[in-house]
Amino acid sequence: MIKIFKYLLLLIILLTVLSLILLRQPTFQDRLLEVGMANIANPESFLPKEDALTAVVCGSRSPINDPNRAEACILVQAGTKIFIFDTGNGSIQNLNNWNTPWNRVEAVFYTHLHSDHIADIADLHIATWIAGQRNSKQKVFGPEGVQLLTDGIELAYTKDYSFRNEHHGDILAPLDVVGFETHTIDLENPVLVDDGDLKITAYSVSHDPVDPALGFRIDYKGRSISISGDTIYDKNLITYSQDVDVLFHESMSVELLDRINNIAKKTNNFVVDTVTVDILDYHTPILDVVKAANEANVKHLVFYHHLPAPRNQLMEDIMYRGVDEIRDEWTASHDGTMLVLPLNSEEIEISSVN
Repeated sequence: MIKIFKYLLLLIILLTVLSLILLRQPTFQDRLLEVGMANIANPESFLPKEDALTAVVCGSRSPINDPNRAEACILVQAGTKIFIFDTGNGSIQNLNNWNTPWNRVEAVFYTHLHSDHIADIADLHIATWIAGQRNSKQKVFGPEGVQLLTDGIELAYTKDYSFRNEHHGDILAPLDVVGFETHTIDLENPVLVDDGDLKITAYSVSHDPVDPALGFRIDYKGRSISISGDTIYDKNLITYSQDVDVLFHESMSVELLDRINNIAKKTNNFVVDTVTVDILDYHTPILDVVKAANEANVKHLVFYHHLPAPRNQLMEDIMYRGVDEIRDEWTASHDGTMLVLPLNSEEIEISSVN
């Protein structure tokens, strides 16, 4: 046994020395670089290839800062088609880091026009235009006012678009597809997509004074997802989320916000003091979220848009106290939380991109 150990140790030493020698050889370095460049030039997508309904949290926090999270964003893949719901700050960088196949993004949907849900719209546009090589303008669906948003981005990026076209030409940066095809959602006609297999429906939620504020339901070949956007406990959300496989719902910890508020008062931080009080009346406390999910007979509840986003396990434990007593199937999401809903099944596969 001792002899075998000595031989193994000698082998490890020889391999280590050989590796160090090879790493100093230009030919070997060039070969390693070629492999690395291949991964950059033709990256592998993080999304499943099988026909399924998939959702990925590309931004899990609210405007309360967390250096490890982006603001609100959920990517949904139905079959091969990709749809993005909200584009909060940092979310598109996440999707770039995860090698999102931008050529398969069909449309972006906005729940409402608060900055933490729209901040990365320009980055999304560039990603689908240049990297995605889309063949038409970027489709955007949102509540009243969304046309102002897209018009403003197009105006602000006028020079950027022309510079890129002048530099790269029409093949890479064609001006005939630059910009947005914007659709203002009319809740009298809430079905936005319906091709027989896939149906995306908008519904109103309560986020006063933000009006209208929207949630979305996605149905694909017998599987279903609902996305709350920002809201208080809302009967309309319960109606439209009835029997869905997965509900993504914003989450607010009154207890953690109260503690932040107390510290803000002691340190005379007027802004944090004010904000942590004002936000209490238009978001949903954790146990009310669970109540809504249970009333809607939701199979799995995913908390996102955390107020505040827990930075460690202790904060998360405090934030979700009491949930286990009234709810079995639930997940507190992080950036990269992915749920795959296979077809012809009731299974929900939960993993992480990161």
